[in-house]
Amino acid sequence: MAHDWQGGRSGSHHRYEEDDEEPQPVYIGVPLTHGYSKRRRRKHRSQREKHHTHHDQHTHHDHHYDNQEHYEDEEEMEQHDIFHPDSTVSPAAERLRYILGEDDDLPTPTLFTEMDTLQHDGDDMEWKESARWVKFEEKVEEGGERWSKPHVSTLTLHSLFELRTCIQTGSVLLDLEGYSLPEIVDDIVDRQVADGLIGPELREKVSFVLLRKHRHQHKKPMHRSLADMGKSNNCPANHAQSRSMNDISDTPSTDQLKNKFMKKIPRDAEASNVLIGEVDFLDKPFVAFVRLAQATTLGGLTEVPVPTRFLFVLLGPHGKGKSYNEIGRAIATLMVDDLFSDVAYKARDRDDLIAGIDEFLDEVIVLPPGEWDPKIRIEPPKKVPSADMRKSVLNLNELGQVNGTIGGAGGGEDEEMPAPHELGEELQFTGRFCGGLWLDIKRKVPWILSDFSQGFHIQSISAVLFIYLGCITNAITFGGLLGDATDNYQGVMESFLGTALAGTVFCLLGGQPLIILSSTGPILIFEKLLYEFCKSNTIDYMELRLWIGLHSCLQCLILVATDASYIIKYITRFTEEGFSSLISFIFISDAIKKMVGSFKYYPINRGFKPDYVTSYKCECIAPDQAAAMGLNVSVPLADDNMTDLYNITGLDWSQLSKKECVKYGGALLGNTCKYVPDLALMSFILFFGTYSMTVSLKKFKTSRYFPTKCRSLIGDFSIIISILVFCGIDYLLGLETPKLHVPTEIKPTRPDRGWLVMPFGKNPWWVYVASAVPALLVTILIFMDQQISAVIVNRKENKLKKGCGYHLDLFWVGILMAVCSFLGLPWYVAATVISIAHIDSLKMESESSAPGEQPQFLGVR
Repeated sequence: MAHDWQGGRSGSHHRYEEDDEEPQPVYIGVPLTHGYSKRRRRKHRSQREKHHTHHDQHTHHDHHYDNQEHYEDEEEMEQHDIFHPDSTVSPAAERLRYILGEDDDLPTPTLFTEMDTLQHDGDDMEWKESARWVKFEEKVEEGGERWSKPHVSTLTLHSLFELRTCIQTGSVLLDLEGYSLPEIVDDIVDRQVADGLIGPELREKVSFVLLRKHRHQHKKPMHRSLADMGKSNNCPANHAQSRSMNDISDTPSTDQLKNKFMKKIPRDAEASNVLIGEVDFLDKPFVAFVRLAQATTLGGLTEVPVPTRFLFVLLGPHGKGKSYNEIGRAIATLMVDDLFSDVAYKARDRDDLIAGIDEFLDEVIVLPPGEWDPKIRIEPPKKVPSADMRKSVLNLNELGQVNGTIGGAGGGEDEEMPAPHELGEELQFTGRFCGGLWLDIKRKVPWILSDFSQGFHIQSISAVLFIYLGCITNAITFGGLLGDATDNYQGVMESFLGTALAGTVFCLLGGQPLIILSSTGPILIFEKLLYEFCKSNTIDYMELRLWIGLHSCLQCLILVATDASYIIKYITRFTEEGFSSLISFIFISDAIKKMVGSFKYYPINRGFKPDYVTSYKCECIAPDQAAAMGLNVSVPLADDNMTDLYNITGLDWSQLSKKECVKYGGALLGNTCKYVPDLALMSFILFFGTYSMTVSLKKFKTSRYFPTKCRSLIGDFSIIISILVFCGIDYLLGLETPKLHVPTEIKPTRPDRGWLVMPFGKNPWWVYVASAVPALLVTILIFMDQQISAVIVNRKENKLKKGCGYHLDLFWVGILMAVCSFLGLPWYVAATVISIAHIDSLKMESESSAPGEQPQFLGVR
């Protein structure tokens, strides 16, 4: 290819390098921009610029071609040669630092790049879409019926060097004023003719080819129109005839406007079009790189109705189509590269573009041909180095290290070290009485209305249902455990009412409503130890618990008034992760224990033989008969009164159920009395099936089935759908699998206690004072549990918009402790696992993520 690019300039060689030698095919990026050859050509630069300035006055006054304003003294660039030991930055880095160093308030638009190749059908020609890029490459598969999966573009190193030579030798038109494709084509061809790159006799032929119809992947092949029949595409008669045969429409077609691929392209995106083709009337390549001054919609040129900003054209003689195609893929890949796209937008001349290619070559990674199959497509990574990091490397004079210690998809030391807590306004020590609490209230007030309005979003509704199920199961579980630990002084009903009261008050008035209050393991352990202490020392449990709650409430209020939440700045990321992992491990191990326990109580009946079912039996016999036979007799569970004794003596023991037989003291006799259906196995199927279906439906959001909104809806309601499906399966099978039993009446679990706990009368006076000591332990437990959970929820990576409320949260936790103590309800504090699940259920992701790119996390609703 080297001689072709040289030949492309040889026709006009006298214009640029009248007394220079023929340029040599140099493919190394850095040396070409400085050194001996650069200095030899410098004396001709002023003549070239005069020529272009004169030409622009007659063709286009906004065209920029200044090669001299960035570097007044190019001899300084010799210092950066690789043979100079003092060199720290390459010339490309120096130039890019100058280009990208200018602050610009407007971000660079995302580029959608489309590559079209010229197709021949006899005398007919048309441009056919062959690949496209938003972030990753998609090719039209062989056969032309569908797109490939998005994959990382793998380029040949030779194609990048050839592209660099194309930019050096071809026409570069920057900030071109063009509002239609024919006008732009005219400017390109005029520039090529004026520069002597093509002869005037080829003007019409090149224009005719560039204005052929574009067929995109969603369209069927186009046939020649009646006006085109009988005419040779390669020999248009004159300029007017070429225009009459223009197949490009100036307005987007209906197919373009309805193209669903538009959803994958970010708003305000612009397009870059790459046109690659082989023709028989050229004997050397025709290359042009165009940047329009204003992005312009060029009708059917692009697959989607996105305005075009860049245009790259490469036409050449037959026989080298594969090389042309690789060069097209190289420029298309560069255009979607974050750093090079910035360079392309801000470039002022040809050398700026070459510097951008050189920077890309500095960072490119070469795979040995004998160790990698080019046919294997590389899947898009979950995380890629950001352009900001690459720019920072340029500013730090460390170009070339992105592939090493600094960069990679997550391999730098800076990324491995957790970021320290940044003290915002919510954690500043005010030094005033209730200063932090007052700031939390001021932060809360502006968002009160939005908290209610956003609650009606469909994603919020799914989160409400999910959190409801999570809280209800947690209340039943901890209620049962509390009942066992406290002899039913606190049970399922108390847990239900306490969850409803604490959750409602905290969500409405708390500083961070994303935090969910619940009973926790540490509180459960404290309640168990406290009840055992009271039982062994004949102290009334509920009254002592009330005073502990009141003291703890007072201590929490003191912490709030003194801005003591400030000390959580000393909680490191290690502490957060350790605490969160511990709580998660407790939940997971508890679920596994229950699952294993079901196999103990409902074992699999391994010895059951269906062929001998006729010999299996089980009957209930009376206690006296059982005693005579030497069988174990169950202790009667009925009340000891005359009515029950009379009923027992008159029972028909053979008709009793298994539970009734055990209840009245009978004995079970038979080889199937211990038979249990496979309830444990069915429970495991329901357990594992619900989990698997939930995970699958969560991933369904990124699948290819159904429209995007439908997939998103299914992903949001994945937990609810899974629970309902497997509850329905359990109901249809009719097996008595273990279930959580919910009370049907609102009354205390223990009959001898009421709903209000009196503070005096059952314990000695010193107990009221001494209860401050265990209350201090409870306060420490509450403070650490609440604030560590709050720190995890309020992490910067969650991108919360409404601020935090550490002091306000602790205030309401303390108040609720006092209220729950008076009502005999469990104490509540932030539940880490449920709170994290609450955040996950409300996460927002970008709707228009590029194919192959992971959806971008936008924050929490």
